[in-house]
Amino acid sequence: MIRTFRLLRVLSAAVLLTVLGASSALAAPTPQGSAPEPVCAWQFMSNANDLNVAFPDSNATYWVMPYALGPGDSISLSGQFPQARYFSLNTYGTDFDTIDTLRDNQITPDRGSSNPFAEVSPAQAGRSWHAAVVPGPADASRNQISGLPTSGTQRVPVGFLIVRVYVPDDPNSPNGGVALPTMTMHLGGATIPLRPCASPLSLSGDSAPMKALFDRLVTTGGGSATEAVFTNPTTTGGLFPNGDNKYLAAPVTYRPGRVVVVRGKAPSFPDTTAGTSPAAARDLRYWSMCQNDRVSPYPVVTCAADHQTALDADGYYTYVIAAPQDLAAPIDASQTLIGWGSTAVADKVLIMRNMLPSAGFYPRSVQASQADHSDPATSMGAYYPRGTYCQVDVLRSQGWQGCYR
Repeated sequence: MIRTFRLLRVLSAAVLLTVLGASSALAAPTPQGSAPEPVCAWQFMSNANDLNVAFPDSNATYWVMPYALGPGDSISLSGQFPQARYFSLNTYGTDFDTIDTLRDNQITPDRGSSNPFAEVSPAQAGRSWHAAVVPGPADASRNQISGLPTSGTQRVPVGFLIVRVYVPDDPNSPNGGVALPTMTMHLGGATIPLRPCASPLSLSGDSAPMKALFDRLVTTGGGSATEAVFTNPTTTGGLFPNGDNKYLAAPVTYRPGRVVVVRGKAPSFPDTTAGTSPAAARDLRYWSMCQNDRVSPYPVVTCAADHQTALDADGYYTYVIAAPQDLAAPIDASQTLIGWGSTAVADKVLIMRNMLPSAGFYPRSVQASQADHSDPATSMGAYYPRGTYCQVDVLRSQGWQGCYR
């Protein structure tokens, strides 16, 4: 009876996502796991195709598992380090703000294994790790993550565990070439093993309650849609934020015959798609430019990640954001075209991501600008993305230089 009651308590946590007003249906099979629904782990997946809400990056996939933890309860996790640029374990409260994070290079591997995110040349071939979600303070040296906010800050003992994977080596394997972590719930003295779901539930963000929720939470900063200026957002709280990323945002608006041009110096990064170790020293672990609809539920339209971005001889990128009827291909090889998507959605927002700056690059990063409350156009120097509107005929005849005159 105790086992059944505790299992129902776990499953009831999953209802929290659907009570927001989202409808659910089985998604097409994915290389996720083998356990049948609903008694399985990682019940929800978010990427550019499923649950595309709240400004995701199209080069990342998130798996979500709701849970409820009482005193003395815990969740054990067992997995393999993915073959990818980045991954992390994150916990969130019912306000969708971060409780705790355990990042790839912070995870101590199992005996006989190595952590490829912490070692450029792993000493051992094994990739295994174990971690635990606990209701109270966590000991990161033991791969623990706190699963509940500080006492008194949340009325119910419920949270969300998210696994993030960025830029898998094999783009056809969002898991990064390994199985998702198995999960064992330790609840009220009962032990409940959960294998990853055979396929995640697919949720729509198009319902009125979901849109109202995002409208309350989303702000895109003080940038002017007239000037296409990148600024620090007022907040990203309440949107399952990734603490390893910081963002600049620039609202833009469509007009026929006009494109948006963004230019800046490109930070260095470990190109794991070309075989570089994610632990290799570079300016940033990852960066990208994404274009998103500026209407609920704020889906991503398309992104250009660092490894997908063309550079000129001086190491600068030039993004051109355009509708296909205005510009169907880059004008030259140093430009990266980002599609506008539907022009029926005239208002968009561009988002520049910076992930995990090195100590040497930190003063020029978005992270430093936000920590110091400084103007990123000044503190980032040449690395600041300078956006402007430009008529297509000017771009064709004068190049990007003519757009900034």
